[in-house]
Amino acid sequence: MRLQNALGRTLHLGYCTNVHPAEDLDGIVGQLDRYAAAVRRHLDTDLLGVGLWLAAPVATALAGDRAARHRLRGELDSRGLEVVTLNGFPYRSFHAPRVKHAVYRPDWAEPERLAYTLSLAHILAELMPDDAAYGSVSTLPLAWRTRWDGGRRSACSQALEQLAAGLAEIESRTGRTVRVGFEPEPGCAVETTAQAADLLADAGAGRLGVCLDLAHLACAWEEPARALGRLRAAGLPVVKVQLSAALEVADPVAAREVLAPYAEPRFLHQVRRPGCADADHPADASHAADDLDEALRRDLPGPWRVHYHVPLHADPEPPLAATVPVLRSALDLLIGGPDAQCDHFEVETYTWGVLPPARRPRTEAALAEGIAAELAFARHELQVRGAVPVPRNTPTTEVTA
Repeated sequence: MRLQNALGRTLHLGYCTNVHPAEDLDGIVGQLDRYAAAVRRHLDTDLLGVGLWLAAPVATALAGDRAARHRLRGELDSRGLEVVTLNGFPYRSFHAPRVKHAVYRPDWAEPERLAYTLSLAHILAELMPDDAAYGSVSTLPLAWRTRWDGGRRSACSQALEQLAAGLAEIESRTGRTVRVGFEPEPGCAVETTAQAADLLADAGAGRLGVCLDLAHLACAWEEPARALGRLRAAGLPVVKVQLSAALEVADPVAAREVLAPYAEPRFLHQVRRPGCADADHPADASHAADDLDEALRRDLPGPWRVHYHVPLHADPEPPLAATVPVLRSALDLLIGGPDAQCDHFEVETYTWGVLPPARRPRTEAALAEGIAAELAFARHELQVRGAVPVPRNTPTTEVTA
């Protein structure tokens, strides 16, 4: 979906397909039919954005096969779907029975991560619409913190130089600009915007920036205005915003029975208490746990915010809450004012399949309805801040920041 803000910028709104498991081209095309096309019909819109997740094997195949890239572009066009962003955080096997820390490998000190990301940028340059100002690829925040040392920091710095050079080469060859956004996440080398400013500020000359996941921002207990101001002062562009909400609970002891079903075996659900964002070590055990079951075992004092993406439109069962107020505060700044420099907004609730059983969709149709409801919620939040829907055939103004 496309909207236009009061400054005349075209805003692209879509959903991330890492909620779906396919890791080959035929499977991805099948998911477009079963889910994305159905979501578009539910929303009664003539154009729907999808932030594709292309696992490493299919990305390698597409990067080396122009006919396959043309096929994918045609499959998207024929279904009223467009792609301006790719999710390059999970490398592969994101729907394995157990993912946890494996999602952070390979990290940016390993050559496979650079090769994968440049493959995605190469693919995106051909997939994105002709009138898009730029494309974006989101990626992991360098590495998991326990693997972070001087040697890995040096290797990451070299990889980021090569990444920026590779993106420049793609732009020179294709005329298309692709930017990469590093996504701060609890427990990683870049957990907070302060760490982003420290480790990324001198990288990329505008081609590298931040993917701001609003659930992660909330889990870090960062205040949106301060966080965005810090990124702006560091010269780090927000190249993509992931519209997401985390779990919040004031008294985890009283809520233990309701919280327990969210402690599941596939994904990591980091827990943070207030004050972690201003701490020298945000993941220190005094105010953090690396997974929900650990926090429950340790009786970590509350309040908590839990890295568990919950559906935007549906409040969790009391006494749990969602961090939607943080999302709204961030959007107040991102849709208007000095921080309104991002064009890409993506709903990223990848946890539908591991929600507690009573809240989990049981059919493909129910999942499509849930994704559509989230997008309707997100569209409304953009509209109440002055963004106006743009019909598919209406000329739009793309502004290159």
